[in-house]
Amino acid sequence: MLRIRDPKASLAFYRDHLGMELIRQRDFDEAKFSLYFLSFPGTSTDEGVLELTHNHGTESDPDFAGYHDGNSEPRGFGHICITVDSLAQSVADFDAAGYEFVKRPEDGRMHHLAFVKDPDGYWVEVVEHAKMREISSS
Repeated sequence: MLRIRDPKASLAFYRDHLGMELIRQRDFDEAKFSLYFLSFPGTSTDEGVLELTHNHGTESDPDFAGYHDGNSEPRGFGHICITVDSLAQSVADFDAAGYEFVKRPEDGRMHHLAFVKDPDGYWVEVVEHAKMREISSS
């Protein structure tokens, strides 16, 4: 589960740029939060679901400083990893949409992956399906 500031921005990132689909939304108006469950098309909920939690009001609160992404002190949560059909196409899409990269494929020695920040600053590792199969079989 990732806490998010603005569901519109986060859903656009995970749905429109990573290809996930919203499979369920639960609104708890009295408790002032909503849950968004996403997965990749064609997968069952047994194969992996990403839960986004939105506390109502954070999207319009000018004093809201955001959530800790785990990648600054104190370190904790690191990142999630998503596989895609084409790393080059995904990078081009993220560039066109103006998302910030932590690591581009051409940076460093590991040219088979990228790290991009989602709208809340969480790091998302992006790897091609074929490369992930290669890595997991070695």
